[in-house]
Amino acid sequence: MTVMKTSLRNFVAHKGRMALSAIAVLLSVAFVCGTLVFTDTMSTTFDKLFAATSSDVTVSAKGASDSGETTADNGRPPVMPASVLGEVRKADGVKSAEGAVFSTSVTVVDADKDNLSPSSGAPTIVGSWNSNEARTMKITSGAAPESSGQIMVDADTADKHDLKLGDEIGVLTAVGTHKTKISGIADFTVTNPGAAIFYLDTKTAQQTLVGEAGVYTNVNVTAASGVSDAQLKKNVTAALGDGFQVKTAKETADANQKDVAGFMNVMKYAMLGFAGIAFLVGIFLIINTFSMLVAQRTREIGLMRAIGSSRKQVNRSVLAEALLLGFVGSVLGVAGGVGLAVGLMKLMGQMGMELSTDDLTVAWTTPVVGLVLGVVVTVLAAYLPARRAGKISPMAALRDAGAPADARAGWIRGVVGTVLTGAGVFGLYLATEADKAQEGSLWLGLGVVLSLIGFVVIGPLLAGGVVRVLGAVLLRMFGPVGRMAERNALRNPRRTGATGAALMIGLALVACLSVVGSSMVASATDQLDKTVGTDFIVQSDSGQLITPQAVKAAKAAPDVERVTEYKWTKADFTTPDGKTLKDTAITAADPSYATDLRTETVAGKLPDAYKADSMSVHEKFAKDHGISLGSKIKVAFAGGATADLTVRAITSSDVVIDAGAMYTSISTMAKYVPADKMPLDMMLFASAKDGQQDAAYKSLKSALHDYPQYTVRDQTDYKEALKDQIGQLLNMIYGLLALAIIVAILGVVNTLALSVVERTREIGLMRAIGLSRRQLRRMIRMESVVIALFGALLGLGLGMGWGATAQQLLALEGLEVLEIPWPTITGVFIASAFVGLFAALIPAFRAGRMNVLNAIATE
Repeated sequence: MTVMKTSLRNFVAHKGRMALSAIAVLLSVAFVCGTLVFTDTMSTTFDKLFAATSSDVTVSAKGASDSGETTADNGRPPVMPASVLGEVRKADGVKSAEGAVFSTSVTVVDADKDNLSPSSGAPTIVGSWNSNEARTMKITSGAAPESSGQIMVDADTADKHDLKLGDEIGVLTAVGTHKTKISGIADFTVTNPGAAIFYLDTKTAQQTLVGEAGVYTNVNVTAASGVSDAQLKKNVTAALGDGFQVKTAKETADANQKDVAGFMNVMKYAMLGFAGIAFLVGIFLIINTFSMLVAQRTREIGLMRAIGSSRKQVNRSVLAEALLLGFVGSVLGVAGGVGLAVGLMKLMGQMGMELSTDDLTVAWTTPVVGLVLGVVVTVLAAYLPARRAGKISPMAALRDAGAPADARAGWIRGVVGTVLTGAGVFGLYLATEADKAQEGSLWLGLGVVLSLIGFVVIGPLLAGGVVRVLGAVLLRMFGPVGRMAERNALRNPRRTGATGAALMIGLALVACLSVVGSSMVASATDQLDKTVGTDFIVQSDSGQLITPQAVKAAKAAPDVERVTEYKWTKADFTTPDGKTLKDTAITAADPSYATDLRTETVAGKLPDAYKADSMSVHEKFAKDHGISLGSKIKVAFAGGATADLTVRAITSSDVVIDAGAMYTSISTMAKYVPADKMPLDMMLFASAKDGQQDAAYKSLKSALHDYPQYTVRDQTDYKEALKDQIGQLLNMIYGLLALAIIVAILGVVNTLALSVVERTREIGLMRAIGLSRRQLRRMIRMESVVIALFGALLGLGLGMGWGATAQQLLALEGLEVLEIPWPTITGVFIASAFVGLFAALIPAFRAGRMNVLNAIATE
């Protein structure tokens, strides 16, 4: 009980000094709990949506995916004849059945041809209005579509794009463009996570989405009273046979949930990973806080030992303080996590994914995980300072405050740190020597972990040399004040090393990702310059296939010399070694593609692969199946006949663009695949007439003006798009890393604040002999800047080493260019100096306000 009273008294006495450590725990726990609440809420939202929209039993075509979305490579959804509806209605236990048509391979535009698809990446769905949809949609304005010129839109999409009744809407599909006007607006009775929904009448949906009447993508079946979904499924399956997919409401909901589960898991574990980094950084803050508090209370602890307190009691006293700190920070963090989750939901709403707070889900495990994690991490971080406190002897009561440095501990730290760093560097070296990226990635991971731990351990020893160099470059020009700032930073290398290490972790990851991202862009750009011989690339950013009408328009564009078509489909391969490979990808293109993409071959010539009944394979595939030039491969095209194709070329597997592709000509594919089964083009490659690049660019864009679902890019545009995609990903990661950097800044603030308290008497004496308030504040700011730059140097150097090693692994996949983003690295280094200045504002202000006489009288 005495131990707890002492701990509580010390905790309250130093509540100001504990505050920043508590904030670090709060932020880390809030990130963890916020992530769990946010992802659980998303799961609840989707569960409710899928449960509400699933009929008792759903029948779909055999070619449909598990969730019923479009899978056909002709851009049209797999369909069933209308006769299926009649057969289903005859099955036992069926109360009602209704045919429906829907597709997600669509683009919907307004009168100005602006895309109405969600910006969040959620799907755009166009379907037929039916009673199953009416269960989850309520018409709030106008009426449901009844003729080909009418369409109904969901209220969320109407609000985002200021759509109203009578506005013109264009539906662009593989069949063509269908123009309509808004006849009604319907609101969801459950939460819509962000999809854009448009409804046509059934007959118009069939013609617009499929191109033929009397077909359905699915049949929604309602069970009669007393008939279970499972029994209804058996009855319907018995009536139809095995040529269809028949799913119960639960199976349909589970399939839909599975589609979004992958995305949510990636988001969840990525965010938890960054929360873990923040926890790691917070550990240094907590260690520093308790180490300094123990050092400042050396005399007090010595007196406690002198009057009978045992080592265990002193140890338990410090750990009890940590327990209180962890508990308070974790409780506040759990509450903050719920608030963070609500904030993330609002942010996702701005990005187009609507999540209602009515579905806010806080599982009982979330606060438990937050509390346990926060308390355990805090107590573990305080263990070393607590152990150090327990070693203080009663004789320390007779000395000045401050525990003497342990020379032996410093020697052991140096040896351990050097060994760990050396092992980490060796791991990184083995990664660069690996022959396979997968093998090298294991060494890379090991090297990163060991080198990071090694730098953390050896940081205090590095602090002496690095701080002296920084002092010579930056501080000496400020005269005595600069030299005092340097000596203050060097006074306790362990403290400086731990404070710098907290900042080092975040900046090392920033530097590593910057190098990897820049190298990927540079490598891809280099590959484009070396291999792509075409001037323009036409494709849909949403993955929609290119219609024959758009192809015809592109080919008719003035100043365009040629347009190369590029198709992709699946086929069953029977190789010379007797193996049959199901659903193997094969690419069909015009013969000019051999010029548009200069793919390296290891045997034969690529143009020969576009001859009649010919193809190419890539090097690895050829080795695996004993294929050489002249070998025959039986290719059973999906929806077509089987062809005996002769291998005329073997392409290198060491390419980035079209890696692993196997080519044949479109004319060869057309010979064995019926016209109505031929896949649509995935993209087009266009080349301008000599000297007419600018004119061709404009004319190609003009020719495709009526097809806004497709984007025309020249090579410069394509490189910029690639750079933007990687840049957006990196910016998102930097945003998540910002939490760890904020915690590191709190660590610098806390270290300076406690060091000011520790040096109260010293500061009073310096003020007494003439040091002005301005000089004192400048000294503390300079000390902070040096500590921040020390952490930045270690972090940026370490991160660039990691990034360069990772690039060597990418080189095994064809990304061979290493690029160091010096502007980013320099900017981060300079920003670190401002971080130091910012962190020192409050400690410097408080130091300047000290009463000189009271400071001198402080023991």
